[in-house]
Amino acid sequence: MRARFQRFSGSALVALFLCLVPFCATAADITFDTAPLTIVTSGGQIHKFTVELAVDGDQRAHGLMDRRHMPRDRGMLFDFAQTRQVMMWMKNTYLPLDMLFINKDGKVETIKENAVPLSEAIIDSRVPVAFVLELNGGTVRRLGIAPGDVVDNARISATTP
Repeated sequence: MRARFQRFSGSALVALFLCLVPFCATAADITFDTAPLTIVTSGGQIHKFTVELAVDGDQRAHGLMDRRHMPRDRGMLFDFAQTRQVMMWMKNTYLPLDMLFINKDGKVETIKENAVPLSEAIIDSRVPVAFVLELNGGTVRRLGIAPGDVVDNARISATTP
């Protein structure tokens, strides 16, 4: 009797595991398309990047979490598909990041420089925005990026009339 119960409970656990596997998304399951992006400063400087696009809920929730390195000319553009006040955090994010909060026309509204890795402190856009661009920490200072600068990307252009 005991052997039969152990065999049954083992089979039941395997069946339960196989039923739950499709519902367990991991970081490896989340992929991002990439696209070119340009920042034009008020002084006319042009800075080119390649960004990963975070456009659905899973992508936006995961963002750059668990990354240990990002090349200087890379970043991630979050598209919220609407204009609203945005709250971000750095949970499970190991890279210091500069966050540019961008309106639907591509204008940088506010900036958070060098967000602290692994922090759960809320980073508030303070104004309604449609996009957030995350770049390596220190990029904003190094390139002289400031509120009022313009970010151009196909996703942003698609929302501009």
